[in-house]
Amino acid sequence: MTSANKAAKAAARKPPPGALKAYVASLTGTSLEYYDFAIYSVASALVFPKIFFPSDDEFVGLLLSFSAFAVGYLARPIGGIVFGRLGDNVGRKYVLVFTLVLIGVATVLIGALPDYSAIGIWAPIVLVLLRLAQGIGVGGEWGGAVLLSSEFGDPNKRGFWSSAAQIGPPAGNLMANGVLAVLAASLSTEAFLSWGWRVAFLASALLVVFGLIIRLKLEETPVFKAIAAHGNQPKAPIKEVFTTQPRALIAAALSRVCPDVLYALFTVFVAVYATKELGMTTGNVLAAILIGSAFQLFLIPLAGALTDRFNRRWVYGIAAAATAVYIPLFFLMIAGKSVVMLIIGVVIGLALHAFMYGPQAAFITEQFPARLRYAGSSLAYTLAGVIGGAVAPLIFTALYGAASGGWYLIAGYILLTAIITIVGMRLGRDPQPEEDLRLLHSDDVQESRA
Repeated sequence: MTSANKAAKAAARKPPPGALKAYVASLTGTSLEYYDFAIYSVASALVFPKIFFPSDDEFVGLLLSFSAFAVGYLARPIGGIVFGRLGDNVGRKYVLVFTLVLIGVATVLIGALPDYSAIGIWAPIVLVLLRLAQGIGVGGEWGGAVLLSSEFGDPNKRGFWSSAAQIGPPAGNLMANGVLAVLAASLSTEAFLSWGWRVAFLASALLVVFGLIIRLKLEETPVFKAIAAHGNQPKAPIKEVFTTQPRALIAAALSRVCPDVLYALFTVFVAVYATKELGMTTGNVLAAILIGSAFQLFLIPLAGALTDRFNRRWVYGIAAAATAVYIPLFFLMIAGKSVVMLIIGVVIGLALHAFMYGPQAAFITEQFPARLRYAGSSLAYTLAGVIGGAVAPLIFTALYGAASGGWYLIAGYILLTAIITIVGMRLGRDPQPEEDLRLLHSDDVQESRA
C-alpha cells in the first residue's frame, strides 16, 4: 500500500471537524436532562404515591402517581411542535439551550415542592404542572440533540454518530438511580420520604449549569448552515411534515413504540413488580437497573455502529421480535425470587432495548429530508411517546391488577408493541446519506464561487 493510500484511509477514518465536540455535547446534554426525567420516573413508583397522592388504597395512589408520570409524555408533542418548528427555522443550537433550562428549572422546583400534608391538593396540582414543563422540554430536546451529533458526523455512519443522544437516557438513568440508591441506603425510610429524595432533584441545578457551558460554546450544524445559505428553511415545517411526509411520520412513530414500552417495563414497572410480588427490596431493584444501564452505555453506540454495516431496519426488527420472545422468559427467570436472576434478567432486557434504541435516532431522522428533519423527528418521537411510554406504566399496573399479580397479560402487551414496531420498520426507508453529502457539497461550491 502506498503512502498516499495510507494517508487517504487515515483521513477517511478521521472524524469530520467538530464531530467529536458535538457528540460529547449531545451526550452530555441529554444525559443531564434525562437525569432529571429519570429521577421523576423512579420517584413516581417509590415516593410520590405516599407524599403527593396519599390514599387509603395503595393501589389507587400508585395509579394516580403513574398518571402524573404520563403527563410528561403527553406534553412532549407540545414541545415537539413548538421547538421542532424553531429548530428547522432558526437552528439547532439555541433551541437546545432553552430546553435544557426549562427541564432543569422544573426539576429543581419539584425538589422544593411542599407535599400533600403541607399544602393539600395544591401539591399534586403543582407537581403535574412541573411535570408538564419537563415533558415539553424533553419533547423539544431529543430531535435537536440527535441532529447536533449526526449533522456534524459522517452521513455514512449516522447510526453511530446519532447514538450520542441515545446514550443520554441510560446515562441519566444511571446517575439518577445511583444518587437515589445512595440516599436510600444511607437514610432511614422516614428520612428518605421526608427530605432525602429532594436532594436528587435539587442537585440537578449544578448539572444543568455544566450542560449550558458546553452547549453555549457550540456552533450551528453544517447541514443547517447549508440549508440557511440556500434560503431553504421551511416556513411552516409542522404543516409540511403532515402534508408531504405522512408515511415517514407513521414509520418513524411506530418504530418507537416497542422500545418505549420495554424501557418503561425495566426501569419503572419492574420496581413495583419486584417489591410487591416478589418481596424484594428497593435496593435490589435499583441495583439491577443500575447494572443494566451501565451495560447500555456501551451497547447503544455499538448497536448504532452495527447498523451502519448491516441493514438498519433488519437489525432493529430482529431486536423487536427477540423482545417479544424474551419477556415470558424474564418473568419465569425471576419467579424464584432470586436477586441474581433479577439482575441478569434486567440486563438482558435493557440489552434488547439498546439494539432498538441505539439505531433508533438514525432511523427516525433519515425518514425525513434535511430541511424538515427537526420537525419531523420531534413529531415522530413525541407522538409515539403518547401511545408508548406515556401509558405503559398505567397499562402494566392495570394488567397486573387484572391478572391478580400474573404476568401473562403484560407479556401479551409487549408482543403487541413488538408487532407495531416491526410494521414501522417495514414502512420505513433505508439510509440515504447522499442527500446530506449533496447539500454540503453544493454549499461548498457556492462558497467557492462567491
